[in-house]
Amino acid sequence: MEHYDVLVIGGGAAGLMCALTAGQRGKRVLVVEHANKIGKKVLMSGGGRCNFTNTGTSPENFLSANRHFCKSALARYTPWHFIGMVERHGIAYHEKELGQLFCDVSSKLIVKMLVDECADAGVRIETSCGVERVVHGETSDRLFHLHTARGTFAAPALVVATGGLSIPSMGASGFGYELARQFGHAVLPTRAGLVPLTLSGKHQERLADLSGVALPVTASCNDQDFSNFMLMTHRGISGPSILQISSYWQPGDALRLDLLPGRDALDALLQLQAERPAAELRTLLGELLPKRFAQRLCEVWLPQLQPSRPIRQFNLPQLREVAAVLADWPLVASGTEGYRTAEVTLGGVDTDGVSSSTMQSRHVPGLYFVGEVLDVTGWLGGYNFQWAWASGHAAGSAV
Repeated sequence: MEHYDVLVIGGGAAGLMCALTAGQRGKRVLVVEHANKIGKKVLMSGGGRCNFTNTGTSPENFLSANRHFCKSALARYTPWHFIGMVERHGIAYHEKELGQLFCDVSSKLIVKMLVDECADAGVRIETSCGVERVVHGETSDRLFHLHTARGTFAAPALVVATGGLSIPSMGASGFGYELARQFGHAVLPTRAGLVPLTLSGKHQERLADLSGVALPVTASCNDQDFSNFMLMTHRGISGPSILQISSYWQPGDALRLDLLPGRDALDALLQLQAERPAAELRTLLGELLPKRFAQRLCEVWLPQLQPSRPIRQFNLPQLREVAAVLADWPLVASGTEGYRTAEVTLGGVDTDGVSSSTMQSRHVPGLYFVGEVLDVTGWLGGYNFQWAWASGHAAGSAV
């Protein structure tokens, strides 16, 4: 049996950050990762460019049953701390939009940076090393015993950094939740987040052939709204605005889609009526919206108004009817694409049982939870990585 100061289960963003932070404090650290390589989600994120943080990160960008839980860790390890590490390693980056920072070249550089930092701190990383069981308290040493395919390892501190259920093709599993329950922690219900929404029946049939069409919208649900692009797919709708709102939506919830974000639809129509009275309504809508989408809108949602008429023939109540469709497009989503394509997992280990400053279990001394396995989920745009860095750093500073 090999002994360490800290055992980390999971070689993702949070696990590696925790390991390098603890290693820099002189701790002997072992990271075990069941997949054949570390940082798989880091590698695929941002289209291979890794949206590694967001300069606008605040607690308001996260969902959790306890909205205050993330405050301490985020305040003590900010985006600028991570940016400082990125710059020390000479990794070129750029801001895409809304504070989102991406690598200029490749997400591989972020993984290499984390691995190099771990190596400098003396951290050992074992890949293709599945954990068979974890034992604690059965021996007088009070150590955590990690039984793996590579033998048994022991340490007084165990960090669970196993991630959530999203993208199972990359090895995601519920192992972290099982461990949490084993040690007396509650696990809140989980579901897919930052995920495309699906349509069914007539809603899907009406739009399937528009797959690939994108347009700016404001998507609203449960008192939350996001303005960005929506993308039509073969099975439903996606794009940044939809991925964002999906974390707030559940089947049966009303989904509101404003097709003219930032504009009053009636005012826009009245202005067009005054400026171009002879133009057909469908022609004008084809200039406000993608042409194919506008045509489908006229065919399915506005046929009773005969949109091929010149706009001057429309009275105020009729224009209000058109504006109502534009401002609140009556689309009914039926579900999501699920964990298969979800970027994150909502829910997870109940934060009531975890210290917000150290990430240590309130039930079992020496046990820590970091990253996505906890009930803390960020918005799209680098926030989930910042949570991984912040929570990993908090635990790594405390073990």
